Amino acid sequence: MNRERRKQIAAARVLIDKGKALLDEARDMLETVKEDEQAARENLPPSFEDSERAEAMDAAVSELESAISALEDFDADEIGTQLDTASE
Repeated sequence: MNRERRKQIAAARVLIDKGKALLDEARDMLETVKEDEQAARENLPPSFEDSERAEAMDAAVSELESAISALEDFDADEIGTQLDTASE
């Protein structure tokens, strides 16, 4: 692989690392939102426990968990290893 291609791969890796930092920050934000929504759901008065509002809160928590899981699946280290191998 020529020097220019290696530079491009190195630049891509820097961007991936920056992206990972941003995704980590986004994941932390979503964790906070999820925890707040769970706490609000747990603190609903008994008369609201089977309400549409409670169901919507449960659905929101579930979707947030899915989004957080998807963010956690991003593996910058694995991508970096693949890029290292490609640039050899």
